[in-house]
Amino acid sequence: MTRALRTAEIAGFPSPTVTPLLCEFDYGDYEGLTTKQIHKERPGWELYIDGCPGGESPQQAYARANEFIDLAARTTGSVLAFGHGHMLRAITVAWMDLGISAAARVMLDVATISILRDGDHGRVLQLWNSL
Repeated sequence: MTRALRTAEIAGFPSPTVTPLLCEFDYGDYEGLTTKQIHKERPGWELYIDGCPGGESPQQAYARANEFIDLAARTTGSVLAFGHGHMLRAITVAWMDLGISAAARVMLDVATISILRDGDHGRVLQLWNSL
């Protein structure tokens, strides 16, 4: 969470509320390995489908994403979230009521802005991956 806190400070938010719900996906036995390294052992491995041995399952990450959405819903006004990419992708698909595996098809670059909001047609993705 150190990077997320630092990013919030740089963006002008020096005292954010910290929640473990925005922590990165728990990679368990795969912690510190690149996708390329994991694929050498498990060809075709996909984080949002297979999860990580000794770590978080896609269903657990999806449940955590929904917990964050519930937390944000209890807040008055807008919520600004600084977090890690894989979890932010999980939150996005949970927001739109898509299955967790859809997060594999949602690319997110670092230091970008995305906006999720309640729209005329329910929860919508208003802006994604904008610089």
